[in-house]
Amino acid sequence: MMKQVQHYINGQFTQGAGTQQILVTNPANNQAISTINCATADEVNQAVQSAKQAYMSWREVPVSERARVMLRYQQLLKDHHDELAEILALETGKTLIDAKGDVWRGIEVAEHACNIASLMMGETVENVARDIDCYSYTQPLGVCVGITPFNFPAMIPLWMFPLAVACGNSFILKPSEQDPMTPQRLIELFIEAGAPAHIVQLLHGDKAVVDQLLLDSDVKAVSFVGSVNVGKYIYKTGTENLKRVQAFAGAKNHCVIMPDANKGQVLNNLVGASVGAGGQRCMAISVAVFVGESKQWIDELAAKLAEVKPGLWDDPDAAYGPLINPQAKQRVLNLIAEGKAQGATCLLDGSEFTLAGYESGNWVGPTLFTDVTPTMGIYQQEIFGPVLCCVCVDSLEEAIALVNANPYGNGTSIFTASGGAARQYQHQVEVGQVGINVAIPVPLPFFSFTGWKGSFYGDQHAYGKQAIRFYTETKTVTARWFDDDSVSGPNMTINLK
Repeated sequence: MMKQVQHYINGQFTQGAGTQQILVTNPANNQAISTINCATADEVNQAVQSAKQAYMSWREVPVSERARVMLRYQQLLKDHHDELAEILALETGKTLIDAKGDVWRGIEVAEHACNIASLMMGETVENVARDIDCYSYTQPLGVCVGITPFNFPAMIPLWMFPLAVACGNSFILKPSEQDPMTPQRLIELFIEAGAPAHIVQLLHGDKAVVDQLLLDSDVKAVSFVGSVNVGKYIYKTGTENLKRVQAFAGAKNHCVIMPDANKGQVLNNLVGASVGAGGQRCMAISVAVFVGESKQWIDELAAKLAEVKPGLWDDPDAAYGPLINPQAKQRVLNLIAEGKAQGATCLLDGSEFTLAGYESGNWVGPTLFTDVTPTMGIYQQEIFGPVLCCVCVDSLEEAIALVNANPYGNGTSIFTASGGAARQYQHQVEVGQVGINVAIPVPLPFFSFTGWKGSFYGDQHAYGKQAIRFYTETKTVTARWFDDDSVSGPNMTINLK
């Protein structure tokens, strides 16, 4: 019997009254494993109003008590780490080790939220003018919304609601309808940790649910991670309706390989960063830029990639799993075919890969292109599959110009033994997250996830100090206390006297 995915509305888990259903399928064979009843307009409204009411009391809860909820929550997440990873692997197709990484990176943000008292400290200056002090408080916004993608159903929700709630907000989570069971379990554990029953709401559904949340005047802030077109839409619609929005969108991440780099480290890192998770990461390396003589390593890279075998989530020998759905697979296959047609050399072609006994799954094998130019579709588009494009340049300056000309700026890396080359690259490259001999430079949560250019729409980024600023307002107080009955004349200027 298939699992019925639950909403969490007004303090209750419910399958909902919606008549529009969505099937959740196992990517390995496309068989249905659970079903969703899309939230109705009335259920969305109930969730917003419940969150609004909960916020009014939660904002008054001492910050130390909010921190204790987060302390209990991060421990529960650790206690249920393997269980969460297995749920995640089943519905995403990720290998178990990759699923565990997804869960753990989310736990790290929940750990960071435990430090909320220090993170929300304001500022104070005594005697800004004679007998006048000035100080600031950090206060929550109200109802916040998170709209999360399929590729990290544990980590990205955990980027959002623990910090938002720790700041004193209420939160509505609208996860991807393609893998909703993991977010549901996250919310169950959050309630078990002692979070007030109405402070979080969980809604499942499609664009209609998102649109209603974007238009609701009681929603104050929206966090989004997903594709470029949807990210632009979320940002434009949300800001037009006077909401604070952070929208993380697409990427085309380059790894620059200098001739003095450690070849073994380069090849191993390129394999993992390009086809790990089937390439379904916004920080995946999809372009390898070989500088000078390092291009001689491309054939060895192809041989290493050829050893990588996709497989089932519980197969310890599987390098990665299937893509999330048939549409995603077909899009990747179309781009592989386009790359061939446009003149790129396909050194390794995974478009015909199937897994014995699971031929109906969304499988794509490792694929490597050389002779790729910036005018080709496989270079211009985010493929979001296990496909790596190789570009050859003559100098570091040429590599930097290539990266900076790209419209995206999510992540990049350089592999080199030269401190000078690394310093030049990190300083001149127009990308928000830079790795030096680190292929996927996703920051730990005491920093922020800082994509640039077409990879991000908004002002304040996810987690770290910027997330606290995103989920709060600053109130500044200027105060004078009179210690006698003397009364001075009226001050007719703006100067403090």
